[in-house]
Amino acid sequence: MCLIVFAWRPGHALPLIVAANRDEFYARPSLPLAQWLDAPHVYAGRDQEAGGTWLGVGAEGRFAALTNIRDPHQPPARKSRGELVARFLSGSLSIDDYLADVNGRSIEYAGFNLLVGTRDELWHYNAKESAPTRLEAGVYGLSNAGLDTPWPKLLKARAALAQVLTDPQPEALLGILSDPQTAPFADLPDTGVGLATESLLSSVFIASPSYGTRASTALIVNADGTRHIVERSFGPHGGRLGEVELKI
Repeated sequence: MCLIVFAWRPGHALPLIVAANRDEFYARPSLPLAQWLDAPHVYAGRDQEAGGTWLGVGAEGRFAALTNIRDPHQPPARKSRGELVARFLSGSLSIDDYLADVNGRSIEYAGFNLLVGTRDELWHYNAKESAPTRLEAGVYGLSNAGLDTPWPKLLKARAALAQVLTDPQPEALLGILSDPQTAPFADLPDTGVGLATESLLSSVFIASPSYGTRASTALIVNADGTRHIVERSFGPHGGRLGEVELKI
């Protein structure tokens, strides 16, 4: 998952609104959003290569999602980051206990941002920082650096999310995620991957022959705990493959 914008509004009729794009190589096999057979209380897409996921919901209002941290110089990881989302959604540890465990083992994974939450709280953990943070109400964005790092696509998507919060329908959230416009060269970050790649990765929606946005997800959480999720999946060059809608 490479871009997540979200509104956290405790006490609101719609406390959590999420719009997120998962960017990945098209050759990496994955399954679309569904109820997991081996963990029936989990609803998420699934990475078939390592068994984890990038975003999903679980029992008792659980929500989790992640992005990677872009660093071409980091050493190879022992474990897949998707495990971090899957373990929280399928488990029963409190957020405090879970994040304490993750913090103690973060070196096993390549760099990541992790969001975990329940009906009452939402936390962010960045593997390159010292401690997780409990989030206050607000509108936030995560890409492949820290929380709210002002990369052009994050700023654009976060501002667009703020504009639709009076009536956050799935189609509007998915529209935010479909923007293919790359940023001007002068506005690009320098993460060590070269100018051409920085430009390719600077759009909200990424499309190329081999790598791009694989899934766009809109999640709306109601105060009573029910959730409305729509996921669209894509293939090479951004070709649309399908859509899944769940109300759970």
